[in-house]
Formats: sequence, structure tokens, C-alpha cells
Amino acid sequence: MRFIIITAAYIFLLACNPAPAAREEAATAPVVANEVQLTPEQFKNGGIAVGTVTQQDMHTVLKVNGVVDVPPQNIVSVSIPMGGYLKGMQLLPGMEVKKGQVLAVMEDQQYIQLQQDYLVAASRLRFLEADYARQRELNETKTNSDKVFQQVKSEYESQQVMLRSLAEKLRLINISPERLTPQHITRSIGVPAPISGYVTKVNVNTGRYVSPTEVLFELINPADLHLSLTVFEKDVAGLAPGQKVTCYANAGEKYTATIHLITRSLDNNRAAEVHCHFEKYDKRLLPGMFMNGEIALDNAQVMAVPDDALVKWENKSFVFVAKTADTFVMTPVETGTNYNGYTEIKTNLSGKQLVTKQAYTLLMKLKNSGEE
Repeated sequence: MRFIIITAAYIFLLACNPAPAAREEAATAPVVANEVQLTPEQFKNGGIAVGTVTQQDMHTVLKVNGVVDVPPQNIVSVSIPMGGYLKGMQLLPGMEVKKGQVLAVMEDQQYIQLQQDYLVAASRLRFLEADYARQRELNETKTNSDKVFQQVKSEYESQQVMLRSLAEKLRLINISPERLTPQHITRSIGVPAPISGYVTKVNVNTGRYVSPTEVLFELINPADLHLSLTVFEKDVAGLAPGQKVTCYANAGEKYTATIHLITRSLDNNRAAEVHCHFEKYDKRLLPGMFMNGEIALDNAQVMAVPDDALVKWENKSFVFVAKTADTFVMTPVETGTNYNGYTEIKTNLSGKQLVTKQAYTLLMKLKNSGEE
């Protein structure tokens, strides 16, 4: 009976005292899963800074999308008023051209006929001019009748009109009537570029006959690129000319633009078109390129922290609040508007010190320590 009592007491003592391995495991287990402690060297080498939430001017940001566009006057369709056969051209879409540069050479017999008509009309005008001067002198001395003089005058004035109209036709096909002589009649003409810019379309090929209504080439001048944004009806009232727009393409490069014009009508999707001018031209911006835009709508005083103070973990936002000089607690927060490198914090953190720079360094140390 005494042996049984001693054995039971021994078993009870073993149950109350865990094994050495169990005691060691309990001693090394982290006490708090959301705390991280730094040595002075880690604090310094990590570039960590500590501060408080501050009051910032925060704007409500309207996010929209749009496309890079050019005004209609910067898009030019090139055609030839009299038609003709395309003798030669060396253009490809994307090529840069200068104003006045010959884009193509056209050839047709009607160009020859027009030059002939102009030279014959000019010769006849010289004859009629001399005859008009002679008949005027005779009429002044009453040597000839008024009817003869009026007839000569009418023919002279009609020939002047004809010569001027033929001269304008020559200018339409880029032939200078002032330089035209019987020795310089040509069967071909050049088609000059009306603007400086880039070729966007080439609709013809060498040897093809082109009618006057047909478009040979299309040119675009990118000097006046603008951003056309689509803004829905409920947001248009908050916009006005002069507001700044931060826009960016898929590549991530950000550009600054200013609202220039807001259309006063809505399309079928209940949206208005907002035209914005880029503050700086960038040749990487191409017409037709899609872009996202952010427009600051209003100004409010809010409590905010630098973006570098926030960390994301499992789709939630956290900051590291200082518990002691070297210990920080990962604390969940509710965020609001983001603007100009700061994020609004709706959670009350007044009077608390927190990490404002390199917060992700603490997150990495915390999570790596938890995995060991």
C-alpha cells in the first residue's frame, strides 16, 4: 500500500514538470506575433525613420481614362486637284516629312494642256492689250466709234479674267505661272507636304491613276497633341478649365496636363469629352495611345502619413507603432485618399510615434522571424 502511494506521487510530479525539450520550446516561442524588435545597428542601417501622423492638404482624386489625340487642323489628307498617274514616291507610314517636301511626282497630259492654254492666253492678252491701247487713242480723237472701242475693251478684260483663272489652276497643281515659259512646259508635277509632321497613311502605289477626290496620303502634326478624357455626367460638374491632370500610360511614365475645354454635351453613354493640353511635349506620346488620368477635385485637411510608412499584408494596410524605442507593433489602419506621396489615415493615431520610412523592412523582419 505504501509503495502504491509513492508511485502515484512520482507520476504527479512528472506531470507538473514538462520535459527539458518542451521547456526549451516554450522559452523560444514568440510572445507577441505582431511585434518586431530592432538593434541600434539594424535601426541605423535600415534607414528607418520615426515620426507622427501629420495634417496634409489632401485632394479627392477623380480617376478617368482617355486617349491621346490631335486637333482636326493637325491632320491633313493630301490629294491632287486634277488627278493623274503616280509616277513615283518613296513614303512609308511613320516617316517624318517637312513642309514643302515633295511627297510624290504625278504625270498626266492634262497638265501639259493647262500650261499650253495659259501660254496661249498670255500671248493673246498681250495682243489685246496693245489693241486696247491703240483703240483708246483713236476713240479719244473720235477716229473710231464708241462701239468698236467698247468691243475691244470687253475682249481685253475677258482675256484678263481667263488668264487669271488659268494661273490659279496652275497654282493648284504647284506650277508657278510667273516662271512658265514655252521652254519650260512639263508633263509632271510634284506633290508637296502641306505641313511638317509624320506620314500616317499611304493609300496609293506607283503607276496608279488617282482621281481628284482620292486621298493619296495622310499626314499628322504632333506638335499640338492633347489628351481627350471621358468623364461621366455625375463628375463633370466638378471640373473646370485650368485644373491639373496627372496622366500616365501603361509604361508608367507620368505626365502633367491642364484642362483646356469641356464639351457641353453628353454622348450616348452619358459622358462628356474633356480636352487637356500637355505641359511638355514628349515624342513617345502617339496619337491613339490610351492613358489613365487623375484629376484633383477638392482640397481638405486630413491626417496622413507618407506612403513609405504603410505596408500591405493579406490585402490589409498596416503601420508600425512604436511601443518602446526599439520595439514596434504592426497595427492595422483604415486608409483614405492618396495624393502627392501621402495617404490619408482614418484610424486615430494621435500622439503615437510610428515608423514613417522603410516600414517594409520591419515587415520583412517580422515575417521572416515568424517562419523560423
